[in-house]
Amino acid sequence: MKFAEHLAAHITPEWRKQYINYEEMKAMLYMAVEEAPSAESVEPEILQRHFANFDEQFFQYCDKELKKINTFYAEKLAEAHRKFANLYSELKDSLMNNMGTQKKHAVGEKKIPSRKLQELKLAFSEFYLSLILLQNYQTLNYTGFRKILKKHDKLLNSNFGAKWREEHVETSHFFTNKDIDKLIKDTEDAVTNELEGGDRPKAMKRLRVPPLGEQQSPWTTFKVGLFSGSFIVLLIAVVLSAIFHEGSTENLKVAFRLYRGPLLFIEFLFLIGVNVYGWRSSGVNHVLIFELDPRNHLSEQHLMELAAIFGVVWTLSILNFLYSASLSIPPYVSPLALVIVMLAFLFNPLKVFRHDARFWFLRICGRMFGAPFFHVGFADFWLADQLNSFVTALLDFQFLVCFYLTNGNWLEAGDTSMCMEKNFIIRPIVNCIPAWLRFAQCLRRYYDTREAFPHLVNAGKYASTFFVVIFGTLRAVYKDDYKSFADNPYVFLWIVAQIISSSYAYTWDIKMDWGLLDKSAGENKFLREEIVYSSTVRSIYSHFLINCCAFIVYVM
Repeated sequence: MKFAEHLAAHITPEWRKQYINYEEMKAMLYMAVEEAPSAESVEPEILQRHFANFDEQFFQYCDKELKKINTFYAEKLAEAHRKFANLYSELKDSLMNNMGTQKKHAVGEKKIPSRKLQELKLAFSEFYLSLILLQNYQTLNYTGFRKILKKHDKLLNSNFGAKWREEHVETSHFFTNKDIDKLIKDTEDAVTNELEGGDRPKAMKRLRVPPLGEQQSPWTTFKVGLFSGSFIVLLIAVVLSAIFHEGSTENLKVAFRLYRGPLLFIEFLFLIGVNVYGWRSSGVNHVLIFELDPRNHLSEQHLMELAAIFGVVWTLSILNFLYSASLSIPPYVSPLALVIVMLAFLFNPLKVFRHDARFWFLRICGRMFGAPFFHVGFADFWLADQLNSFVTALLDFQFLVCFYLTNGNWLEAGDTSMCMEKNFIIRPIVNCIPAWLRFAQCLRRYYDTREAFPHLVNAGKYASTFFVVIFGTLRAVYKDDYKSFADNPYVFLWIVAQIISSSYAYTWDIKMDWGLLDKSAGENKFLREEIVYSSTVRSIYSHFLINCCAFIVYVM
């Protein structure tokens, strides 16, 4: 891998502008060589003068970059010293405050409440990561200078680059200062001795995170390809079989609802794998953000493998449904069997089949459904946010449960209106569950922080969904009491509630989640003051429109 690609893959995105501008310096070198007069057509002195003038400009630029890096490194190092002092002081205060409790347990035992202990461990882990990022910043910039100055000497056939590196880079503050190494060691010692009872391997397991660019197992890659290919082939078979299926159309409609929910969850699993790949490629440490086990968590390939396996099971179940007459199996056994298999995998208590990942997910689900009685972490509200996009899947699951409880004949669909059109209690409640979870979490966040903005304002966004569901349900309940659709007053209330809720959500997405519509954005009108990817400004504007259209389609 070329260094420019290596640098782009390993920088900390928030510090993008503070790294050595390697690409610009490389372009300067190639431009100087291209613009140099031919050695055969001019005197050597003219050629030397050309490169001497270029060197003056080039090393001025190098000096400017070096000052920028030194300044930023010094600022971040000072900030790291302050953070460590505050964290260590908080740790000592916690130990001192529990001296009374300590005496009740055993002489010399240091006991910190478990909640506070977890908060301190997380805080030290985050701080340790910031130190590693700063250490990487130090290494990447030095490597950048070494590479570009070596390229300078090679292209210009001189040794001025090596001399400049020795005189300026290798004597600079960011290269010679070793405080970052001491801070890393002090942090490791503090976590080992104060938080992990002297267990250094346990402390380092907590602190150290495997490289984001860690290579995947060839066996896992093979399985992803095998099951993905099998899924595609089986999916084609499903489509062709459905087209030429001679059974009841009503049965196919019911089967569509029974199979759609599981497919949406399988698709979600696959897209999470795509997200993890994107996060890892962009240097986003999702392992720390989601508080995953640094040594034992699912990679993007593991997630895609699971999605592909369940995709194969899903397609086989549909084929079993379509050919149930030939197999002498009641058709509606297949959808139920599929859901049972998926739930059995999720709730399997044995330590097999990704046990740690499954029970991490179940713990997060427990905390999510326990809102507002638990402190809300990032993973809690992230998952609840995802659930708001799964209303259709939840309604399909409600339909599945109702269908199998009310339909004793698994050979035909029968009357399903009581599970859908005439169900005015359970379905609205299911419809409100995702919004309620986020609403309750926002109230809990307000309770913990006492900050009305953004938490109560965000709660209002989710509360608006309740009115949409209420008026939508009333519209359906009383639709037979009016001759025309327009005579029903709940229709207009539902439309108004839908417009308010959608506008509220769209504005929040753009302003708060995307961080756009910044009044002080300067030349980046309606965006934000600093754009990481300046070449994609137009695409950001287009996403405004795409997101708006997606909202309209989703509402309709």
